[in-house]
Amino acid sequence: MVRFLLARPIAVLMTFLALMVFSVIVFRTLPISLLPPIDVPQIVVKVNYPNASPEAIEQNVLSPIREGLMTLNGLEDMESKSGSELGTIRLTFDFGTKMELAYIDVNEKIDRMTNSLPSDLSRPQVIRINTNDIPVVRVQVVPKPGFDFTEISLLTENVLKKRLEQLEGVSLVDINGKKDRIITVSPNKSALRALGMSEENVINAIKFGNEELPGISVEDGQFRYYLRLATRVDSPSDIMKLPVTSEEGVTIDLGRVADVQYEINDVLGYHLFGENEGLVITVHKQASAKMNELLPKVYEAIDIFREDYPQVDFELTQDQSVLLNAGISNLQTSLLFGGLFAFGVLFVFMGNYRTPVIIGISLPTSLLISFLVFYFFDISINVISLSGLALGLGMLIDNSIIVLDNITRKRKDGLPLFEACVEGVNEVMSALISSVLTTLAVFIPLVFLSGISGALFFDQAVSVAAILGVSLMVAFIFLPMLYQFFFRRKREKPVTDEDSRFFLGILRGYKSLYKKIFSQRKLSFGIFLLLIPVGLGMAYLLETSGLPPIEKFDAVVSLDWNEPIGVEQNKDRVMSLLNSLEGAYLKSESDLGVRQFLLFDGESSLQEASLYFLFDNQEEKTGQMQKLRSLVIKNFPNAQLDISDAPNAFDQLFASNMPYYEVRWKDLETKKPIEESRMDVWLEEFPVEEFSRGPGLQKEASVIFRLDGGKLALYGISTSDLQEQVKRLFGMYSIMDIKRFGEITPIRLKSNRANFEEILRNNYLTGKDGNEYALSNFIRFDYENHYKFVTADKGGIYQSVLLESDNPSSSNSVISRWAADRNLGVSFFGQYFKDKETIQELIGILLVAVLLLYFILSAQFESFVQPLIVIFTLPLGIAGAFIVLLLTGTSLNVMSAIGLVVMLGIMVNDAILKIDTINRLKIKYSQSLGSQEALERSLFEAGEIRLKPILMTSVTTILALLPVVFSSGLGADLQRPLVFSVIGGLTIGTFTALYFVPLAYWFVGRGEKRETRIET
Repeated sequence: MVRFLLARPIAVLMTFLALMVFSVIVFRTLPISLLPPIDVPQIVVKVNYPNASPEAIEQNVLSPIREGLMTLNGLEDMESKSGSELGTIRLTFDFGTKMELAYIDVNEKIDRMTNSLPSDLSRPQVIRINTNDIPVVRVQVVPKPGFDFTEISLLTENVLKKRLEQLEGVSLVDINGKKDRIITVSPNKSALRALGMSEENVINAIKFGNEELPGISVEDGQFRYYLRLATRVDSPSDIMKLPVTSEEGVTIDLGRVADVQYEINDVLGYHLFGENEGLVITVHKQASAKMNELLPKVYEAIDIFREDYPQVDFELTQDQSVLLNAGISNLQTSLLFGGLFAFGVLFVFMGNYRTPVIIGISLPTSLLISFLVFYFFDISINVISLSGLALGLGMLIDNSIIVLDNITRKRKDGLPLFEACVEGVNEVMSALISSVLTTLAVFIPLVFLSGISGALFFDQAVSVAAILGVSLMVAFIFLPMLYQFFFRRKREKPVTDEDSRFFLGILRGYKSLYKKIFSQRKLSFGIFLLLIPVGLGMAYLLETSGLPPIEKFDAVVSLDWNEPIGVEQNKDRVMSLLNSLEGAYLKSESDLGVRQFLLFDGESSLQEASLYFLFDNQEEKTGQMQKLRSLVIKNFPNAQLDISDAPNAFDQLFASNMPYYEVRWKDLETKKPIEESRMDVWLEEFPVEEFSRGPGLQKEASVIFRLDGGKLALYGISTSDLQEQVKRLFGMYSIMDIKRFGEITPIRLKSNRANFEEILRNNYLTGKDGNEYALSNFIRFDYENHYKFVTADKGGIYQSVLLESDNPSSSNSVISRWAADRNLGVSFFGQYFKDKETIQELIGILLVAVLLLYFILSAQFESFVQPLIVIFTLPLGIAGAFIVLLLTGTSLNVMSAIGLVVMLGIMVNDAILKIDTINRLKIKYSQSLGSQEALERSLFEAGEIRLKPILMTSVTTILALLPVVFSSGLGADLQRPLVFSVIGGLTIGTFTALYFVPLAYWFVGRGEKRETRIET
């Protein structure tokens, strides 16, 4: 096949050129994003129920919704949490569930149960979670002094949002911090009382004055007209002209008995940029959009906004394209330095410029054609797929070096140029195919990991398979064709000067050390075997983490004041904290109280705040955050404070709401939360000391109104009248909405804001005898501590504690006895169990990978023993990587693990080629020599033949990665653990391939114990 293709160089060249043209076209159409568009198998149902307690939301809203959603296909878990005015249900599905259909199914079921939910409840909001929901950038909109905030809110909602949504690639624009305008009606109660009227007369007048006739039409000859009432109101002045009539027939303009005006609706949340109040717009991209093309459009749009709307300041923050640009720059750096160092190393080793040029052409060719595979597998260009390409680049250089070196060796043996190309490729073809298959045997099984990890590995596995597959095609066809082209003028000359003096010196040193090691074979082999457990044992000394510790100059502070304060007090407290930092930060933004984001799937309350800070350097960040923590602890001892690095897209993707280890129990008798007084006593007897209360046991102070039914009956006052009066007095009572052209302006009845005790004393209800009685006669109140949240799962309401010990499962038996003594059904839940399941799954997958590796090598070597030599080289490489990680103080994390895979792929490649060469030489020499002498000579000569490609591959890879060690920035921080793993593993791995493989082969393959002098 190779001979056939190389005999037609023009056809091969045209084929590769056509592939590259198609690849360029495809590359321009591939979506570029930060992460693969993964459907996170979760849906969140949010309920907003003003003035409702956690118990009321659980009983009247969440419980029936949970029952209705119980039959969803693929539903794995269901968690609900109800707080004051807000409830959430988080649905978790089996990974692989079609989330588009699940989303439609959830909405349909909620629509069906709408009639069984409270009539004054707005429709529950259904939020589907996707990696594309992570905003790519945040736009700060800050009104300049003197401009109306509500007007800026309308500008943001109706103009800025729509202009950003029109940008190509934008899927959604979300807003927080808006202030809506409403019309308030404040009745003059003394005037109403004097005229024999009540608030009900005012309310009815407004309702009648804004009625619409539903589809009524009249005929006028041959024409038909639809009727519209001319009394429809549009503004406060229209409302004040409406007539109010008493039961005695007295009529007066509404403006005489009530004050009507525009006001800002009750503010439940604020957004601050620095210390200035403003709005924030989050921009979300489409799955098929290119992030590196979308962000410049957003920046350009903001520049236009600055010119068009000088009354507003604009700023862009938290640009998520930084990570993607870091990944792209890392790939570019790898290509650049890989090419430069490959050229330099090959020149040093080979002594000619043609071979490096050939590799320089093959690298970008392979990379470009790989994007065709991306297109057919519907893979986007993202950080994960780019890392897969970066992994394959090392193997790609390796394959190119091996093929070129073997062709050169065949020319040294006297073969003509064409025959040398054919024989050189054919000789290493099976070994290279086996090495690629062994690398894929490690990657492909990882696709079957459950959850998001498996989905992410799919992109990486496809990209690795793509570049390795293409690299084989390039190495077997394109490289020998280029070799023919570059060396065609040397066709008739014998090749004797391809090795440089530098390499000849290394060769002499290799032979000398080889003799010394083989003179003490058993001792040397024992030392190698001893290194395996010692090196692997260093894993216990390494710290473990998820992502490597990236030097981040930004931080997020999550605050829960844990006191029944309003959002205004929340804002004052946050402002005091910002003032105390005295502008030590570059940028800050804060979201206080209830969030208005459509896609916000978390929980927010009036007492919560989230602050983001960007600092100039790490020292400043550490110092200011410590200062902030001490200020909060000193001034607000009840507050719960959490300071962390600002999450990037990876953190948000892998973030879990699941606690580490949670002990849950349910009251088997009442199916309700256990009373606070009983629960406090039981928790004192809890058998574990280190625990914290779960959400269902957290408390908050509340005021409880109790109605005196006896007095209400005595004075002839109905309970419904009393409840209606309480609704009007405490908060904004909604009369109706003015709707025009999509804009809705609520009309609210406004009451005097005062202490609730004063309100109860100064407001009255009319009894059956016509006299007025103060509300305080019928309402008693108490201050009580009540549960802040009511939590539930598929089985119903539960309460829980969170364990914080290193080995939490050791207490399961005593906790179970504690629960059984109190007639509680107990269960254990948390990330602890998920991690154990993932580790077990990973161990199983790695065992499958090792078996695949063994099967492939057995087929390649036609031996059951020789594959064990390759497998035993791997722990030595891992040991070398662990030593370097330990010396540099680097943790064992995702990036260092990827580095291990890269290093092992190159090590396996070298070991396979070494054994393959030994096998071929052994067959060759066994025809003329005895078996033992043939073995000795094959081991020595194979080492000499493979010395150059092994050294060139290792040195090229190490030098190409070395600049990352001395670089700074986000990209370098991410890649540095990978580099340390590769450098450490290849340093030991190269020595292993040169000396351990022949030693192990000698112990495995010797037939007769006979001393033979090594021939030089």
